[in-house]
Amino acid sequence: MIGTDRRNKMALSKVITEDKIEIVGVHKAIQIRTKTAVLEDGVELSSGFHRHVVTAGDDYSNESAEVQSICELMHTDEVIAAYAASQAANAAAELDTPE
Repeated sequence: MIGTDRRNKMALSKVITEDKIEIVGVHKAIQIRTKTAVLEDGVELSSGFHRHVVTAGDDYSNESAEVQSICELMHTDEVIAAYAASQAANAAAELDTPE
């Protein structure tokens, strides 16, 4: 019989991992890269990446335990205050810039 042999079942799975976490800049932004891989019987068929950033003062309660631990360590009250001050200064500078 030509065609698909339905007795040989292949197992497809999707694996999502945070494969890279970086701390960037003076205000300790946390960059997270998430990899989504599609596997067939344990062999990777394809993968893709998504990145997002958690900045000082952001709500990180929906992040993984690992990212939460890093945010708790790096986003001190001083770092949060300095980041907020820099954002306010940037906003004020943009208002003062002639068009």
